[in-house]
Amino acid sequence: MSTQAVVTQGRPQPEPAPRTMTRRTAMLIQSAFLIALAVVSLIPVLAIFVGTFQDGNDVIRNGISFSIDFSTLGFDNYVMLFTDSGYYFQWFLNTFVLTIVQVLGTLIISSFVAYGFAMYEFRGKSLGFILVIILMTIPFEMLMLPLYVQVNDLQAADQYWIVVLPFLAQAVTIFFFRQYFLGVPKEILEAGRVDGLTEFGIFFRLVIPITKPAFAAMAILNGMTIWNNFLWPLLVLRSPEKFLLPIGLNTLLTPYGNNYELLIIGSFFSLIPILILFLAFQRFFVEGMTAGAVKG
Repeated sequence: MSTQAVVTQGRPQPEPAPRTMTRRTAMLIQSAFLIALAVVSLIPVLAIFVGTFQDGNDVIRNGISFSIDFSTLGFDNYVMLFTDSGYYFQWFLNTFVLTIVQVLGTLIISSFVAYGFAMYEFRGKSLGFILVIILMTIPFEMLMLPLYVQVNDLQAADQYWIVVLPFLAQAVTIFFFRQYFLGVPKEILEAGRVDGLTEFGIFFRLVIPITKPAFAAMAILNGMTIWNNFLWPLLVLRSPEKFLLPIGLNTLLTPYGNNYELLIIGSFFSLIPILILFLAFQRFFVEGMTAGAVKG
């Protein structure tokens, strides 16, 4: 045996390096976790979809169950929805139109305010933005009573504009847009002014095209909030034909009888517009949320 071999055998051998997780394995674990999370999240949606083919009283009595008796499934709820649902489609139309109007109004007004905070210098700018941040911390329940008193003083109850007007300038939306606009180079504004564009022209023709992800993200978040808005419309709307979907569906549960069939199938159909909204803007959503979070 050679001298080098003897020396090597006498030395303590180093421990083998721990095997690190490969990138492919990490991606597989991450994908499996996200798929499992998506399945868990979709279980309530799947349950309510199956419930649309069942008797509503049985669903409420037995709850969600994976043991389905297919002999009890039928299309009676769908027939009732399209033939004897009362004001349901009127509520759906009211909510749809009001959501579109309020989302567009909120995006325009809030982006205007945020654009001013991000791009211009004026007296009281810092104080105004601090007030916006403070307003973000105040829950709506604290503002609800003063707003309701004002509505009664103006005799404006049971009008759609009073549902929309108080919330066109959303503090959270203003804050998000302001953070996003801070990342827009001000040289673009100067170039637009040199080309003879007005301030509105600069905003609509130069700034908005490069901030589409921010508008898409806020359209989704505000659309979901407005579509599911319940408390404020409940306070100011009085006529049944003017109700929004959350209020209308709630009226199906009364001390004199509960229309569970229409409640279940109506709740399922109310998910469709939000799903379409998200699918339409999903490619901008993540980009808008992450970019808006790091700008500033």
